[in-house]
Amino acid sequence: MSLDKQEINQLKQWPYRECRGLMKSLKKREPKSGKVLFETGYGPSGLPHIGTFAEVARTTWVRQAYTLMTGEQTLLYAFSDDMDGLRKVPNNIPNRELIAEHLGKPLCDIPDPFGERESYSGYMNAKLREFLDHFGFDYTFKASHEQYRGGVFNEGLGRILDNYEKIRGVILPTLSEENRADWSPFMPICRSCGKVNSTRVVATHPERGTLSYVCDGSLVHEKTGWGYSGCGDESEIPVTDGNVKVGWKVDWALRWYTFGVNYEMYGKDLIDSAKLSSKICRILGEQPPVGMFYEMFLDQEGHKISKSIGNGLTIDEWLTYGPLESLALFIYKRPDRASRLHFDVIPQHIDEYLNHLSRWPDLDRIKRCNSPVYFIHHAQAQDDPEQLGFSTDLNFNVILNLVSVLNSEDREMIWTYLLRYRPDAEQDRELIDGLIDKALVYYRDFVLPTKDYQLPSDEMRPAVDALVVWLDGYDGDDAVEIQNAAYAAGKDAGVNLREFFKTMYQLLIGQDQGPRLGTFIQLYGVKDTLKLAQAKLVELSG
Repeated sequence: MSLDKQEINQLKQWPYRECRGLMKSLKKREPKSGKVLFETGYGPSGLPHIGTFAEVARTTWVRQAYTLMTGEQTLLYAFSDDMDGLRKVPNNIPNRELIAEHLGKPLCDIPDPFGERESYSGYMNAKLREFLDHFGFDYTFKASHEQYRGGVFNEGLGRILDNYEKIRGVILPTLSEENRADWSPFMPICRSCGKVNSTRVVATHPERGTLSYVCDGSLVHEKTGWGYSGCGDESEIPVTDGNVKVGWKVDWALRWYTFGVNYEMYGKDLIDSAKLSSKICRILGEQPPVGMFYEMFLDQEGHKISKSIGNGLTIDEWLTYGPLESLALFIYKRPDRASRLHFDVIPQHIDEYLNHLSRWPDLDRIKRCNSPVYFIHHAQAQDDPEQLGFSTDLNFNVILNLVSVLNSEDREMIWTYLLRYRPDAEQDRELIDGLIDKALVYYRDFVLPTKDYQLPSDEMRPAVDALVVWLDGYDGDDAVEIQNAAYAAGKDAGVNLREFFKTMYQLLIGQDQGPRLGTFIQLYGVKDTLKLAQAKLVELSG
């Protein structure tokens, strides 16, 4: 798909806004690799998670937008910082005692606790690549240890050594008084014990391209007693070929300088780090990338989600109850706003996704490019856009409430009711089958344990009885007529309409909320609803 200048100006979604800033930046410099380079980073001390997916997905969407707007070729590097030292043993791995013996060493030099790969980071890097491949991301993988030990970073490391005091001048004002004296951009890897977290630089020798260090640092965790301590070695080593790594903020700048990264996202908590890394990148002689910070995911109480605490949702948990596309939509929406990530948001985002998908066929070309569907289904939106869509006005909440009232996992029974309600649902059988699967699991885990059927109060009983009498004499099948009759029953009885509809949901499905009542009765069937209401009135009265 190619667009003219006037059409490009009509692209309004946030990925296109990001591209405009990137395009402006690239007017001042050519891409270092010949292709516009996007980067996303990963810390392999733990398994990839929903934040990993979000960062790669969002970066990919900006990359797709850039290609649409410019027609230029791009690359995405997925970078793993596997030279980082392990400071504590994660709780969710086997053979923790084995790993404790290697604390303080680079992740690439620690044994694999799972016994499957050549190293700790080898296992985690493999899981990252499996994760990204599973979701179909297009990327080039870069492992930190290969860049350091393969000499890729050598030239940049030499420049850091030549600009040693300038870089210290950037970082020292951000440190506490007691940490300033020993801070160095370099983190030597001890020649004797192999640790990186226990060493400190005591002198630099730029004329020889070396530094001197002493291995005398230590750390012990109070709860476990595990930690690391230096071996006392004192040596002079080159700063090249993997003898050292550099600290986080300098490492970020080193990547940007070496690869010529043009665009990178980062979480809100890294805004200050990005500013410092940008200053260091300029000292090294390269323009830093265009960046975008995204807000954090929050749990139901509004606390920041943490892997170590285990609050919030995992990606596997979301995909148990909702399709991948609904998660993609959640991540796509307003990355500049903090989002609460908990189970209750899943049905809402499934229905929002279905709404966008159902509108797609009627959109013109530019509106399609401004739709989340364009990014969520990018390959198909490019190659076969006319096959995208959702033909019926069914949604997940309707299916979920049908499952709730049927209280059955009989798929044929569920389909019988759905097709009676919407015969055109057959056109989307594969998609709806998937929604039924998710609805059954969601119902079993979240709805069924909270079901609470309630008899109408004395105040509400006349309105309920009036609606039951009306249904008994109604031969039609129109959701609007049924909804209007429900309103009339509540209004004529002089009750609060909101409380009346809540009463009907509590009577029919044991919940405080449900779909539009007329729609639900049409779906379940007027006569079946009548029988259900009469049976519940008797059951709850007795």
